[in-house]
Amino acid sequence: MLVAHPGAELYGSDRVMLDSVIGMLDAGATVDVTVPDVGPLIEALRRTGARISVEPSLVLRRSLLRPRNWASTIATSFRAVRATLRLVHERPDLVYVNTITLPLWPVLAKLRGIPVLTHIHEAEGSASRLMLRGLYAPHLLADATVANSEFSRSVVNRAFPSLARRTIIVYNGVAGPSATTRARASLEGGPVRLVYVGRLSPRKGPDLVIAAVEELVHQGVDVEFDVLGEAFTGYEWFAADLRAAVARAGLDSKVRFLGFRDEVWSTLHDADIVVIPSRLDEPFGNTAVEAALASRPLIVSASSGLLEATQGLPGVQRVAPGDASAIADAVRAVVADWTTQREQAAEAAQLAARRFDPERYRESIVDIVASLTQVRSSRAIHQEVTPTRGAQRFFRRFHVVHPER
Repeated sequence: MLVAHPGAELYGSDRVMLDSVIGMLDAGATVDVTVPDVGPLIEALRRTGARISVEPSLVLRRSLLRPRNWASTIATSFRAVRATLRLVHERPDLVYVNTITLPLWPVLAKLRGIPVLTHIHEAEGSASRLMLRGLYAPHLLADATVANSEFSRSVVNRAFPSLARRTIIVYNGVAGPSATTRARASLEGGPVRLVYVGRLSPRKGPDLVIAAVEELVHQGVDVEFDVLGEAFTGYEWFAADLRAAVARAGLDSKVRFLGFRDEVWSTLHDADIVVIPSRLDEPFGNTAVEAALASRPLIVSASSGLLEATQGLPGVQRVAPGDASAIADAVRAVVADWTTQREQAAEAAQLAARRFDPERYRESIVDIVASLTQVRSSRAIHQEVTPTRGAQRFFRRFHVVHPER
């Protein structure tokens, strides 16, 4: 199996891809992963037994729309085509394209007659239909597509209804902590500790929590806020703006920037309330599930995949996207009813552990891969060629497991 991935960090889609690789390796496949740069994901992949190559790749990012970047984009595209052709020349049994931001892979793999699986992690619901069609068009060539939520599939439907109809939903698997520690019994004797986990970008909304903290402090609420995460390359300006906003509000003693950490559970363990305040659409909501698994009361934006990820979880506070005062109100509501909120968070942890079990996720992905490699291997048998060991072991009945079942 050849897996193409657009980065080497350890955020949502990176960790989901890692789970897919583990599932395929456990099923007996040999897995090669190609990424365009170096980062913490590489070491995590090495520990699984996958083989890693760092090769040029055309990754669709907003920065490509700037005219000053067009020359470098063209040069990168030529290098990416050469690298991709070299990798698919080895004729893997399957090319697994992780995210729609890799437009060359479905095209060049299909030119070589190799089955393609695209895993959709994006949901640009605010984008125009023309832009969505441009993003999804290369993936019409995929033999199968997987989306991480109903919301993600609904965005696909805006672009190409035919693609949406053959897109299978498999909710992300999210591994919980080795041991769940319940939230503290009482909030007395110290500040209420808020935490945000995720990218530092305008769409993710950490600035809204800073504004909510300012409002709470002015109202006499003893509160602290930890920001766990770093900015995308090119968004360093936003991280600087966040720090400037903290300084202007006089919150330096109340807000801590923790940077990126591979392990989130110790930070969640120290928190009282987790806030996921996305302004714009989220395809799923891994960080919201992690908060639930950590048995912490949770405040999320009432939109898109965040609603889907937290559906049915008791005690979750949902607020209007982009409203800092609504976040402050939700914090006060959780604090005022802490005993009940603490109990409901413990119930949510048990439900989330069942619904988003990583083993169920891996089995679902392996079964989809099985359906594609079986077609390839049947062709090989017809030609009196022995199918690969991975393909032989993948011959199982095709099915998809929805995590809530």
